[in-house]
Amino acid sequence: MAALLLGGMAVTGLASAQGSAEAGADKIATCVACHGEDGKATADIYPNLSGQSATYLESSLKAYRDGQRSGGMSAVMTPQATNLSDQDISDIAAYYSQQ
Repeated sequence: MAALLLGGMAVTGLASAQGSAEAGADKIATCVACHGEDGKATADIYPNLSGQSATYLESSLKAYRDGQRSGGMSAVMTPQATNLSDQDISDIAAYYSQQ
């Protein structure tokens, strides 16, 4: 039963890649300008990422990448997320969730 459930999650896109905070640390160069290396925003207009749920960060980045988020900071975030793979996103989310 568990295998069936996990297989269904993979097909529907609910399953996510396992993120590596260590790998994520090597992928945040662009993020640092606004969100800081420690996930603390560099200005009040940017959200803090430190301690956010990896699931939330991952779904947010994927929504920006896939053009599913508009308004707010989407004009800034969509181009930043466009070329990120699912693994890149999982790694970045793992990194910031552990800060």
